[in-house]
Amino acid sequence: MSTVSLARLRNHAIRRTLRRSTSISDAVNHLGFVQADPIRAPARAQDLILRLRVDDYQVGDLEQQYPTLPLCEDVLHVYGFLPQQQLVFLHPRPLSEHWQRFVDAHPSLQKDVLALVGSLGEAHPKAVEKALGKVRSQNGWGGQSSTTTMMLEALHRQGRLRVARREAGLRLYAKVQPDEKTRALPTATRAEGLCRLLTSLYAPMPLRSLQQTLRAVRGPIRPTPHTALQTLLKRGELRVGHIDGEDWVWPEQETEALMHSEAPPPQVRLLAPFDPLVWDRRRFSLLWSWEYRFEAYTPAAKRKLGYYALPMLYRDQVIGAANLTTAAGSLHSDLRIIHERPTERSFAQGLERELSAITQFLRLNHPSADFSKNALDPVGEPR
Repeated sequence: MSTVSLARLRNHAIRRTLRRSTSISDAVNHLGFVQADPIRAPARAQDLILRLRVDDYQVGDLEQQYPTLPLCEDVLHVYGFLPQQQLVFLHPRPLSEHWQRFVDAHPSLQKDVLALVGSLGEAHPKAVEKALGKVRSQNGWGGQSSTTTMMLEALHRQGRLRVARREAGLRLYAKVQPDEKTRALPTATRAEGLCRLLTSLYAPMPLRSLQQTLRAVRGPIRPTPHTALQTLLKRGELRVGHIDGEDWVWPEQETEALMHSEAPPPQVRLLAPFDPLVWDRRRFSLLWSWEYRFEAYTPAAKRKLGYYALPMLYRDQVIGAANLTTAAGSLHSDLRIIHERPTERSFAQGLERELSAITQFLRLNHPSADFSKNALDPVGEPR
């Protein structure tokens, strides 16, 4: 393992996840999972993730094409989109304690919602609320939500409803038909499938991060999160290497490619806060020697990178972040650089191409860039 360095890990992580595809289905199948998030700054996370991986992708393409794609929305370790064939590893599964208490407290509502969705074929949350009455209940975040909308989500988490499509970002539900229900696989098989999925999504990944992520998955993997991982390691499907004081894990079949991985070309790419390259903050810090923090829910006065800072990848380094906004049909960017702005001509050209690509992705006019006057140190603290 002496030939595997941190630089090789970094290069392989970039090359394997930023593979280009000709279709949304191909891209999601390659990744295994795309995280969803409702914030649009300047677009939702799922669109920002897919635009870097799907040729000619434009904002909203996933939502528009979803009803015809072999994809589904569900909760893995977080909420997002994944290939339908992965559902056999997720369902059937128990609800979390919060959701089970909610369902148990409304037994008749559960039956009424299932019957109504079945009769409608495709149900908008507002239509369900109108038909069954407007009642508020406490949600998992301490606020109040529509009881019928919460029941729709609970039934979706149970695998009894599916997301048929979205309308202006809102989920419309349909009943899972008998021929759509997944046959229960052995617990060990399901747990190993989920372990493979998460390893493939984030590899190469610190072993500690993978163990932590596995614990976040509900269902067969939750009671014994290490069992499936240890099984795959013993079989030789996964490889662990000790590099720079950290144990890293990746699929064994990628070892040869990892050991010979070269630096990516001099491109600039702005990554979503939930992009697979960014999602694991431990891995991010180890690979790029500074800490990225998602600050959308941080008070404005305490933000260091910005409300929805997109990490900026240049060659094999994440050199800063960009906050993108739109006004009067144009894209505006505030770029924050860690240390100093690269002086190579390829950086300026790459940045221009990336902002132009995002402008087309958003269907806007010409972009503009404005470098922040304040440089940032390696941990994102203003100098």
